[in-house]
Amino acid sequence: MKFSEIKDLTLVELAAKSRDLRQEMFQLRLQQASAQLEKPARLHTLRKDIARVETRMSALRNQAVTPQAPLPAAK
Repeated sequence: MKFSEIKDLTLVELAAKSRDLRQEMFQLRLQQASAQLEKPARLHTLRKDIARVETRMSALRNQAVTPQAPLPAAK
């Protein structure tokens, strides 16, 4: 998943995406524990995707809390 796919999602959609990714990560960890995991690299990519989603969610929350102040005029 690329950041360009994430940037257009709303906060609610991002929360759902994060939940889905975390659920998939849990399932893959169970497979890894029972030696049934076929693509171990998927764990790495999922971890990165979760970080991207959480970063975007944090940015949206910060943007909603602190609106941008106008820049001071140059003297």
